[in-house]
Amino acid sequence: MVNFTESFFNYLVDEKGLSSNTLEAYRNDIGKFQDYIKKTGKDLTSFSKSDLLLYLNHLRDLGNQTPTVARNISAIRGLCKFMLLEKIIDEDPVENLSTPKGWKHIPKILGADDVFSLIEKPQNEKFSLRDRALLELLYSSGLRASEIINLKTDDINFEAGFITVMGKGSKERVVPVNEAAMQKIKKYIQELRPKLLRKKTASALFVAKGGKPMTRQRLWQLIKLYAKGFSQNVSPHTLRHCFASHLLEGGADLRTLQKMLGHSDISTTQIYTKVTPERLRKVHKEHHPRG
Repeated sequence: MVNFTESFFNYLVDEKGLSSNTLEAYRNDIGKFQDYIKKTGKDLTSFSKSDLLLYLNHLRDLGNQTPTVARNISAIRGLCKFMLLEKIIDEDPVENLSTPKGWKHIPKILGADDVFSLIEKPQNEKFSLRDRALLELLYSSGLRASEIINLKTDDINFEAGFITVMGKGSKERVVPVNEAAMQKIKKYIQELRPKLLRKKTASALFVAKGGKPMTRQRLWQLIKLYAKGFSQNVSPHTLRHCFASHLLEGGADLRTLQKMLGHSDISTTQIYTKVTPERLRKVHKEHHPRG
């Protein structure tokens, strides 16, 4: 890989605050694109928009899903901006790139009853206080997987009913938490967390056996366990989608939802309007003269 790409990756960490997981994904995406471009006799400083479109279609032909293709576009777009900034190229081949129609990913969600069943479903009784607090908080506040495992006990304000979250790009936001989640968290902290810590100290809110902070892998395993028997795949992000979609159906506005989700661009939040036809019918019925 050409030398300036390492400067680009350092820039992503220092200036953009990308997480290690996202950075590794970007490395892989840029590397694969470079390999593809080499076969055309070009490199990262000489490809055209048509080359990129052919590559994106190539990714789709290989069976890559919309989020993966979108991440590739984001990685390559970021690299091009960096190359312009460093005067490595004079023109941006990604400028005015339109995403092909139909590529926007519409998230799958669970109904409210299914979410309630997931949260209250009895599994390992030894860890049920922690698990239910964690699941309730995911659904209550729409946190990302990385945000909830990095949450600290000091980030919770029980009296005011909110948590302070460090999101993507090291951006801090305040998110409200409902009473049900707060009660479950309080019960977990008082009754189970001290037993898991075994007289050790830890800043992480959710800990595993031995007092170690919960990992992303363990969080995924836990949710798979609780969702066993469901007709669709359920992940930590599914509960984030449910949080957003159910809020919109209940009458929340996009700008407020954008702040709670930590989206920098409202166009990312707007995807949830595509999965709430019930809300559209409700608004029409309430506000149209002949509704």
